[in-house]
Amino acid sequence: MEFQVSGKEGAASVLLIPGLGVSNEIFLPLEGLLQDWFHIIATGIDGFLIGKESRFTSVDDQAGQIIRYVQQNLGGHLDVAYGLSLGGKILSRILERNEITIDHAIMDAAPLLPLPRWSVDPLRYYQSLNVWTCYHWTGFWRWVFHSHYFDVLLDECRKVWPYGKGQAVRDGYKDVYTHKLEAIHGADIHYWYGTKEAFVAKPQAEHLLALDPAAHVEVFPKMNHGQLLVDHPEEVAKRIEKMLA
Repeated sequence: MEFQVSGKEGAASVLLIPGLGVSNEIFLPLEGLLQDWFHIIATGIDGFLIGKESRFTSVDDQAGQIIRYVQQNLGGHLDVAYGLSLGGKILSRILERNEITIDHAIMDAAPLLPLPRWSVDPLRYYQSLNVWTCYHWTGFWRWVFHSHYFDVLLDECRKVWPYGKGQAVRDGYKDVYTHKLEAIHGADIHYWYGTKEAFVAKPQAEHLLALDPAAHVEVFPKMNHGQLLVDHPEEVAKRIEKMLA
């Protein structure tokens, strides 16, 4: 795992954890909006590092690496942690382990529940094919897998695919969807998702509320998976700033 630091030294800390199949460079627009006021740590997940061959280990191992970094470099405390998709799953495990203090946690469309066991293998190979098409982009695959914000994700997938390839995608997908969040700790926990992904995300939010009725769930109209961050980083920045006001 890599930790790229930017922003204002000594300011309130903001940890960013990317999703499956993309690098931490997906946060560059958001970092540009926050860097004058906050100390930013953008993590790179094993298996999805640019320019460095690696294998995805497990959600728990990635969570453990972040915990150790925060303990060693930030006194065991984060002001804000934001995790997108797989990053949100890793963040949920950090909150479950309760070994560091996070004042404000944002899980953006994080998968908190396991899938039926029979579906995990077919879906992880499908997801691997989906990411493969990002790297081997042609008109046909663009037609098959097109979505309105795919061009940005395409660039991110192209950056990391050569270094982890399908193995990282399959390993990450399997580990994410075979574990259930059993407990959660935190003073201010947020769960975000878009209406276009509600079929998958709504049960995750309901599970979170069953564990923590005080959690804040927010649903964004006409948004798809990762779209708020990709299309509206200024909105994400504004909400982080508001939390720390």
